[in-house]
Amino acid sequence: MKLVSWNVNGVRAIVKKDFDNIMSNLETDVLALQETKAQDDQVHEALFGLHSLEGYEVFSSSAIKKGYSGTAIITRIPPIKVTAGIGLPEFDTEGRVLHAEFEKFHFVTVYTPNSSSGLKRLPFREKWDVAFRKYIQVLDSTKPVICCGDLNVAHSEIDLARPKPNYNKTPGYTQAEIDGLTCLLAAGFTDTWRAKNPEQIKYSWWSYRGSAREKNVGWRLDYMVASNRILDHISGEAILNDVHGSDHCPVAITIKL
Repeated sequence: MKLVSWNVNGVRAIVKKDFDNIMSNLETDVLALQETKAQDDQVHEALFGLHSLEGYEVFSSSAIKKGYSGTAIITRIPPIKVTAGIGLPEFDTEGRVLHAEFEKFHFVTVYTPNSSSGLKRLPFREKWDVAFRKYIQVLDSTKPVICCGDLNVAHSEIDLARPKPNYNKTPGYTQAEIDGLTCLLAAGFTDTWRAKNPEQIKYSWWSYRGSAREKNVGWRLDYMVASNRILDHISGEAILNDVHGSDHCPVAITIKL
């Protein structure tokens, strides 16, 4: 199975930016979306009738607040079940987690909360990281997990173009956020792309300001994280920089179980 994750920065917007052709070229079995910015019915309406989605099912989880956050899973492999949220009301109003259970693994897409300007939401983010880690660990106790999405953190200096001026000042590169991902990985999981590319510099998000993408002044915020015990079954780790349409680009893996 080929698995792809993409923060599309608005599903209705991405459909107008050649998404149908992009999806055809991705040739993926499962596509996870983050930041759909649409209610569930709007997600289905936006994707309805696309030629590339023939044979796929669409599942989504939207925020109570309209036009905000939201996740979706588009799959041509029928899941056993699909559930939204992590089971805690304080974290489940923003449509940030969608879980599809397949025969041999759990697939989770997540749009991790941003700590916001001035780091106003950092305390919420720290609580989120703890709660989400526990949720993933519970899933992992039953079968392996592939967790993908916009984790809203650059884990180390190599994961952003300008680490020093951003450290502990900019959302996504504070020590608290770094520690949150470190703790998740220490709980039995691996950042699949970095494991295979320990020294390669590659980003998945660029600001729309200052021609950041053209200059490759970016951040690696998008991940495919997997249970350690299935790493030998994973290949094709990729950051698809050539795919445009959002301020993020897709990331991908292939899993054979």
